[in-house]
Amino acid sequence: MTDVQAPEAVDYLVEATQVVTMNDARDVIRHGAVAVRGDTIVDVGKASDLRARYAPARVLGGERFVLTPGMVNTHIHITGEPLTRGYVPDDTPFVENVFEWLCPLYAVYDAAEERMSGQLAAVEMLRSGTTTFLEAGTIRFLDEVVDGLVEVGIRGRVGRWVWDLPPEPSVYRQSTDAAIGHLQHQLDTHRDHANGRISAWSILVGHTTCSDPLWRAAKALSEEHGVGMSFHMSPATLDPEGFIAEFGQRPMVHLAELGVLDPTVAMTHVVRIDDAELDLIAETGVHVAHCPTTALKVSYGITQVGKFPEMVQRGVNVSIGTDGNNASNYSDLHRATYLVAGLFKDARVDPQMFPAEKAYEMATLGGARTMQLSDQIGALVPGMKADLVLHDTDRPEWRPLLNVMNQLVWSADGRGVHTVLVDGRVVVEDGHCTTIDEERMWAEAQRMGESITSRSGLPDKAKYPTW
Repeated sequence: MTDVQAPEAVDYLVEATQVVTMNDARDVIRHGAVAVRGDTIVDVGKASDLRARYAPARVLGGERFVLTPGMVNTHIHITGEPLTRGYVPDDTPFVENVFEWLCPLYAVYDAAEERMSGQLAAVEMLRSGTTTFLEAGTIRFLDEVVDGLVEVGIRGRVGRWVWDLPPEPSVYRQSTDAAIGHLQHQLDTHRDHANGRISAWSILVGHTTCSDPLWRAAKALSEEHGVGMSFHMSPATLDPEGFIAEFGQRPMVHLAELGVLDPTVAMTHVVRIDDAELDLIAETGVHVAHCPTTALKVSYGITQVGKFPEMVQRGVNVSIGTDGNNASNYSDLHRATYLVAGLFKDARVDPQMFPAEKAYEMATLGGARTMQLSDQIGALVPGMKADLVLHDTDRPEWRPLLNVMNQLVWSADGRGVHTVLVDGRVVVEDGHCTTIDEERMWAEAQRMGESITSRSGLPDKAKYPTW
């Protein structure tokens, strides 16, 4: 007589008409399911098989859903811009956009406003299927923002505003010693929150704002604490022109000589590079966060001079970011992934550039690699973190469902996200965040946004008259 093994207890069985695993074989499982215990995926397979093996405390999803890993946004400003979304005119070139609009707006936020801004960005990401993010290093009140992020329940890596060259805005003015002190403090204080979901990286603003001693110190602290390092570089001609004027070298050459570039580093934008810099990026193994919407809106010339196809062909890990809410104006990574899939098809007159499958890999697996978390997130595989997204297919953009990868990249966006788990915890259900009072957030965001823009003294440049 054969013993019948009793089903194992699990917290959730998450079922779907199609499970997009993003595992090594890129399996898509029809009528599949994922079993979750605690913060971990314990099994993935056919729903019928998993129902026989496990006794879940709760079943999520069902036949009308597609199940995917959470997406990974590898460059986003969660403070400074979510509460001033769209206030900056959409016809400002890079230098004016950053120094005449964004820096003054960031500078007038108080701690409560930054906390709310971070939460608003986190809720938008979660509700559109992003479960992990890399912040751009432009937070001023880091303690308060981290506290707010822990409450919302997202996974992220964050950093304070750190530079040592620009004198303005005065609230961000720092000596080299002070800037290094800020990095040391955040890495000591914010190393590990909420089971490792939120922690600090060694993040610099980048561009031409950092002295050589600060670049070296940031890299040394990254190595000492075993965390990643990130910064902005070369979206427009300002950075290469500045490095050439100061050092007689282009940015990648100079940073390589300083010992900054290696596989623990994530650089954002990287549009205005030459072939020698591309060689250095490929040789050193740095990661690149591609922000396509910002490139279009702030007119970087990405489709004319960008080398993202060449980066991918050379084996560079390119992931995707949404940047700030006055550059892309949204934090829905689906929309950015759509652009990644399309821009270079047109620019190179080649429909094989960035197929849907590659673009989606960049938004999941590529993001996980950039975050130094490829053993934990980016795929639905036993032993990995239970960061899961259920997409509701009873929507016009999802029907008929014939090719799930094309649907995810070309048809769907974050509005179809129904349920989200991070670390095995339901943080979005029926399209709404479960961890925070959303109605209060909308009202507070409106009040704070109006106050910030008024205090900034910047003019309202809306082109249509408002009665």
